[in-house]
Amino acid sequence: MARSLKPKRPPSAPGAAAHLMETVKAIVAAVLFAALLRTFLYEPFNIPSGSMIPTLQVGDFLFVSKYSYGYSHFSLPLSPPLFSGRIFGKLPKRGDVAVFRYPRDTSEDYIKRIVGLPGDHIQMREGVLYVNGIEATRTPIGPYIADDQGRKIETERFSETLPGGPTYDILKATDEGWVNNTQEYVVPNGDVFAMGDNRDDSQDSRFSDAVGFVPVENLIGRAEFILFSWDSDNGGIRWNRFFKVIH
Repeated sequence: MARSLKPKRPPSAPGAAAHLMETVKAIVAAVLFAALLRTFLYEPFNIPSGSMIPTLQVGDFLFVSKYSYGYSHFSLPLSPPLFSGRIFGKLPKRGDVAVFRYPRDTSEDYIKRIVGLPGDHIQMREGVLYVNGIEATRTPIGPYIADDQGRKIETERFSETLPGGPTYDILKATDEGWVNNTQEYVVPNGDVFAMGDNRDDSQDSRFSDAVGFVPVENLIGRAEFILFSWDSDNGGIRWNRFFKVIH
């Protein structure tokens, strides 16, 4: 007598719970990867003000290398005070454009050019920068109209060369006033001296009651290149700034 055979049931498809678990795993892995990338390699920043014109424009989105100066607790997401000092710490080079935490409010990020290292003597004389008594030579380029959040500022563009360092462009409209004729600053051990390239419109280490000397511990990283740039005043993309290396 022939036996009836029951049809075989097809293999069961993964259930909704399994699908959800795989999705959660993928999201967690992506978040961890992004956190590791942001903590140890590169972090994106945007430029909200005009203190670094002409090198950086308002609306530039750039990447900062976190490994350039080593790591402090400010390198970590939310900056938990787990340790002091820097791990694998290295000093910036004179002329580096660096992101750092504002010494008076470490929840704020600033970006300036590092012109003085520990032990350096920094002074402005008639609008000219001196490092350890040596003039940072500057060569006039011509008139420049700076566009800072809707403000049109007529100024002059110069090429400046740090003593033994790099050459970059700055803006200067006047050589008068105390910010252009300062005291001689002696950079303490463990600090650096930072200045904006838009010299007449930059709150930087010249202002001892504001930025002042920047602790090395506050450094986040070195600005490397511009990924994207948006001109909010004119409502357009600055295509010529894409992937521009920052000097």
